[in-house]
Order: sequence, then structure tokens, then C-alpha cells
Amino acid sequence: MPVLQNVVLQRVPRIAYSIQQSCLYSVLKMSTKWESEKERIMSLPVDEKRKLYKTDDYITVNKVESWCKYFVENKGLHEKKHTGEDDAEFRKITIDSERNKELTDKVSIFKGDITKLEIDAIVNAANSMLKAGGGVDGAIHRAAGPLLQQECNSLGGCPTGEARITGGYNLPAKYVIHTVGPQNGSAPNLKSCYEKSLSYVLQYNIKSIAFPCISTGIYGFPNRLAAHIALSTARKFLESNSDMEKIIFCTFMPIDVDIYETLMQMYFPLN
Repeated sequence: MPVLQNVVLQRVPRIAYSIQQSCLYSVLKMSTKWESEKERIMSLPVDEKRKLYKTDDYITVNKVESWCKYFVENKGLHEKKHTGEDDAEFRKITIDSERNKELTDKVSIFKGDITKLEIDAIVNAANSMLKAGGGVDGAIHRAAGPLLQQECNSLGGCPTGEARITGGYNLPAKYVIHTVGPQNGSAPNLKSCYEKSLSYVLQYNIKSIAFPCISTGIYGFPNRLAAHIALSTARKFLESNSDMEKIIFCTFMPIDVDIYETLMQMYFPLN
């Protein structure tokens, strides 16, 4: 009996080592799978990439109406009036009025599903752990597939006000930019979310980008102030980056649609 026990005891470390090596191999295999698949998808012609989409009703960037066309087709928008508080926020920036006509073609209000946009990049309102959550975050992860989470796991999280970029995988969008909005109502942190997201534009040759209404859901940031921050940041960015072709504001809730239809007339006036 003691001999048998010795044999078993001698084998235990070997079995444990084997299990450890097997687990390590699985982790390494998983960590490299997203890298190789990301590279493969990035190199696909658009017709081949479309076969990966989990939706048939994807929307190409040219199908998203410019603000100029949107204003003409939606009667009565000129009757929406901004408030004194809106004036106070707007006076915080100085716009180059000579660029107004040009820039109205470079911004859009989109009332729909951000995961269906076939553009260069969509922005994800993420959490600091970069784990799939609810709302826009969950929808993006479901549409992209599990490899998106695997790449996110390799990034080590993301602090509030910062942004990280990943591939889009099965999404129509080429890239996903994950940014973590403030939970404490910090306007500087929210502004940083937009600035950090836009900082990837030059590095990754991004010509079109779509933003959700960051932090206005369960994080409780005031919708109207959030829109001012988004629009003022976008306006200044477009004035300094003429190669950018389209910034899209995705407005899912009726309150956000109304706010953006009102405030766009200040930041991107048509007259």
C-alpha cells in the first residue's frame, strides 16, 4: 500500500503541471485568436466583410443624412428655441462662422441603432473594466461577437475620461472606440471622453465616427449639458481637422433628439 501511495504522490505533481500547461495553452490560444482574426477581418474587401455582419439592414455612411439635409426635411425645426442657459454654454467657445456652410455637411443626427452603421468607427459608452454591460455597451458587444471582449481583456481597463480602441469584428464599423464617461457629473471628464476618442482619428485614418450620448443613461449626466459638451468639442475638432468627413450623433431617446435638433442650430447654424 505505501508503494502505491508513493506512485500516486509522484504522479500528482505531473498531473497538476499538465493541467497548468493545458490551461496556459488555452489562454495563449485565446489571446492570439482575436489578434489573427482582427488582422484577417481588417484585410477583407468590403463585400466579404459584409458576410460577417449580424444584420442585413446595415447603413452606409452616405445614407446618413447631413445636418443640412436633415434640417430641410424635418419641418418646424427652426421653431425650436434655445434657452438663456444654452446661450451661456455656447458663449464658452468661439466658432469660425466662415466655416458654417462647410461644416453642416460634416455632422449628422442619427435616430437609430449605432451597431448598424457601416463607418470607420463607433464609440462605445464603456465601463472602466471594459466588460460587456447593458445598453449601448451590451448591444455593441453582442453585434461584434466574443472576440471583441477578448481584445478588451488585453487592454487592462480604461480610466474615466480616457479612451481605448479595438477592432469591430462582426460589426459593420471597422473600429470600436471605448470611452468611460463620468458617474459624478464631471463636465471636464465628459469633454475628455470626446477629445480622447477623436484623438484616434489621425492615427487610424478615421474619416467617419459615431457617438452615443455618453454618460446620460444610468450614469445620470444631464442630457442638455452633455449635448453642449459633445457639440462644442466636435465643432472645434472639425475646424482644426479638415480631412474629417463625418461626425454622427446617435440620439436614441426622444429627449436627446429634441435637444440635439435645438442645439445643432447653435453650433452648426445653417444661415
